[in-house]
Amino acid sequence: MLYQLYEAQRALLAPFSEFASASSKLYNHPLSPFTHTPMAQRISAGLDLMHRLAKDYEKPAFAIQSVRVGGPASGAEVAVQEQVAIEKPFCRLLRFKRFSDDPKVLAAMKAQPVVLVVAPLSGHHATLLRDTVRSLLQDHKVYITDWTDARMVPVDAGPFHLDDYVAYVQEFIAHIGPQVHVISVCQPTVPVLAAISLNASQGATLPRTMTMMGGPIDARRSPTAVNNLAMNKSHEWFQNNVIHQVPMNYPGAGRSVYPGFLQHTGFVAMNPDRHMSSHYDYFLDLIRGDGDSAESHRQFYDEYNAVLDLPAEYYLDTIKTVFQDFALVNGTWKVRGQLVRPQDIRGVRLLTVEGELDDISGAGQTRAALDLCSGIPAQHKRHFDVLGAGHYGIFSGRRWREVAYPEVRRFIAQGAAVVSKSATKTTTPQGRKRTR
Repeated sequence: MLYQLYEAQRALLAPFSEFASASSKLYNHPLSPFTHTPMAQRISAGLDLMHRLAKDYEKPAFAIQSVRVGGPASGAEVAVQEQVAIEKPFCRLLRFKRFSDDPKVLAAMKAQPVVLVVAPLSGHHATLLRDTVRSLLQDHKVYITDWTDARMVPVDAGPFHLDDYVAYVQEFIAHIGPQVHVISVCQPTVPVLAAISLNASQGATLPRTMTMMGGPIDARRSPTAVNNLAMNKSHEWFQNNVIHQVPMNYPGAGRSVYPGFLQHTGFVAMNPDRHMSSHYDYFLDLIRGDGDSAESHRQFYDEYNAVLDLPAEYYLDTIKTVFQDFALVNGTWKVRGQLVRPQDIRGVRLLTVEGELDDISGAGQTRAALDLCSGIPAQHKRHFDVLGAGHYGIFSGRRWREVAYPEVRRFIAQGAAVVSKSATKTTTPQGRKRTR
C-alpha cells in the first residue's frame, strides 16, 4: 500500500513541479517582462528549487561520447560508443567501444587491458560510476554491469536471488575471457569474490586481477550505521517493513521489491543537514548567478536522486548472507549447493581499496579479502587506503582521479605485464624454454 501512496503523491506533484519550472523561467528569461520586477531573481531561484525537490528523477545516461587515450600531452581524442554485449532480464553487460582513424592509436588501444566493472545493485544506477568508467577508458577496454530497475522487469521473468547475481558475474567473466581484469565497487565485492571463488573451484575462467573497492567483505569490522541497521534488525523485520509490491502502472506490476524511494529516504536520512545545506547553497548560487556551481549541484543530484527498485529476493538474501550470517567469512556460504571457497583462488592478483573516511563500508571490511584469499601469494596481494576520501571519493571525483585511479591503473598494468611476459615463453618437447 505504501508504494501505491507514493505513486499517487508523485502523480499529484508532477504538474506542480512542471509549473514551478515554467514559472522559474518566466522570471529569469531576458525577454520576459517579469524578469525586471522586484525580487525576480529570488522568485525564480525559489521556484527552480521547488521544481527540483518535487520532480521525478529518471535514470541518467552515461553520456560518454569521447575520451582522450594516451595521456593529456601525447594522446588523442577518440570517439566512444555504448554497446550492449549481453542482455539479461535483470542486467545488461555494456561495452564502451572506442573508435579512431589513427593506426597508431588503434594499435595502442588493442594492446590495452580489458576491464569488467561490476557496479553496485544497491539503489543507484550504474551511471553513478560514470567517472570511474571515463577514467578507465583512457587506458583500458571497458565493460560494465548495468542493472535493471526491478519495477521494469515483468513478473514472468522470475525471481532474482543473490545466487543469480553470482551466476551473472560468472557468465560475464566467461564471455569476456581470461584476459579480463575485474573491478567491483561497494556491494558487489561479496558476490564477485564468490563468483571468482566458484570459478577457481570448478576450474573455470579466472580474471588476471581483481580489484575490490569499499565493500562489506567482512561487515563485522568497524561496523557503520548501515551495517548496524542490517545486523540489529531481524530478517522478518526487513521482510515486513521494507518489501512492497510494484504498482500496476509499471511493467513489473506485482513484483516484490525494496523500493527505490525508501532507499533514497535512507540515503538522505544519513546526512540530512548536509543535504539541506547543499540545497540552500544552490538557492544562493541561483540568486548570485553562479551558473557553474548551480550546474554542479544539478549534476550531482540528478544522479543521487535517481534510484531503482531492488528485487526482494536479492535484497533479503544479501541482508542475511552478508550482514547477519557473515557466510562468506565464516566459510558457510553455498551458491546453488556449492561451497564458496576463496582459498581456492590461485594465479590471480588482488588489490583492495578503502577510503579513510568511508561511512558506509568501515575500515578493514574490504581488506578482509586479503586474508580470505589465502591461496594467493602475499607478493600478489596489496591494500591501498585513499586518504581523505569518503565512500564515493574512492571511485568518483578528484581523489579518485588523482589518487585512487593511478594506483588501480598501475596494479592492472603490472598484472597484465606479468601474464604477457609469461605468454611469450613456450616449452619444447625436450623441456627447453624458447622465447618468441
